[in-house]
Amino acid sequence: MQVIRDHDDSPAPTDGFAVTIGVYDGVHLGHQAVIRTTQTHAERLGVGTAVVTFDRHPATLLRPESAPLLLTSLDQKLELLDAAGVDCTYVVHFDEARSKEQAEDFVAEVLVGRMAARAVVVGEDFHFGHQRGGNVALLREMGARHGFEVDGLSLLGRDDATEPVSSTAIRRSLAGGDVAAAGRMLGRPYELRGTVVAGDQRGRQIGFPTANIPVPRAMAVPADAVYAGWYLHPDGTRHPAALNLGRRPTFYEHADTSLLEAHLIDFEGDLYDDLARVQFVELLRSEVRFESVEALAAQLERDIDAARRVLGVD
Repeated sequence: MQVIRDHDDSPAPTDGFAVTIGVYDGVHLGHQAVIRTTQTHAERLGVGTAVVTFDRHPATLLRPESAPLLLTSLDQKLELLDAAGVDCTYVVHFDEARSKEQAEDFVAEVLVGRMAARAVVVGEDFHFGHQRGGNVALLREMGARHGFEVDGLSLLGRDDATEPVSSTAIRRSLAGGDVAAAGRMLGRPYELRGTVVAGDQRGRQIGFPTANIPVPRAMAVPADAVYAGWYLHPDGTRHPAALNLGRRPTFYEHADTSLLEAHLIDFEGDLYDDLARVQFVELLRSEVRFESVEALAAQLERDIDAARRVLGVD
């Protein structure tokens, strides 16, 4: 997949694209449906498929006090767009100047000037530009002048609820610990990434060593609990794991932040400095304080057995 960034010198192909625009945080099933529709238009027009997205969530600049936590970093998002078969992604540098840009100017500069858009596909509720002045009606008006067609799509519904699939709905599920529901909306398990660091060795001391994985503060984190999941090594191989997110109340009366720990089932080896990818599959139990280390160890055995069952491993 070709990646074009604001102000770089790599030109887009001159025959143009079918383009979709959005934050695309999570690249969830709703996003994937929009991409497939965009690909259908691209095939009909004989052009490539492109996504126009942003290098940061616009809300971090426009309303930082209420900006949502991210489901994917920019690198993850680009990987997922590539896997979805997108030919080109244009990454908009979202800064103060861009936030004040009129919608008409954005269309002229990016969609027409840089991407030579032949078709534009967005959700029917899509808004863009300064004070959300742009919408599907404006795109259609400008498309008639500049030679691109516009397809405004309804939001994708969910099988288990009336609420459409959305990044907001996924964040809400994660906050409640329902990683299985989040995974259904994403079309894959929810994933966090970080570099394994040395911890306080508490797990090792009681016979359950863990990989300690700091998570960037900008990322959405599931509720404090124990989960079944997968640990993906840097080489792409994965290992079944029992995942603990929490403040470890058995050992610490007060902890400032939650810690992500992964116990790799039936694994021996050194994981320090691994760039780990941890995938959450199913909630096993809430975090609780145990009266003794022995009681905690007995529960951890049960957690590991439960994780084996969920993940289908012996």
